[in-house]
Amino acid sequence: MKVTVKYFASIRETIGTASEQRDTRANSLAALRDELIALGGGYAEGLARGKAVRLALNQVMCDESVVLGEGVEVAFFPPVTGG
Repeated sequence: MKVTVKYFASIRETIGTASEQRDTRANSLAALRDELIALGGGYAEGLARGKAVRLALNQVMCDESVVLGEGVEVAFFPPVTGG
């Protein structure tokens, strides 16, 4: 299925792109994250397990267990702190 993936802040900088269309076989956000990590390089560094990464599906915050569907928008971003 095709999904749009957006990356924000330090994750965007590490991966080197703000967004992309991807074909995926992942059925959940966790599986998509693992699929991206397996690409290596900036993906592995920016989305590494053990790193704090927030996720959204169609602009709604969610956890990694959420099921993906055709044409969804997925966003990955680091936790935001205020000052």
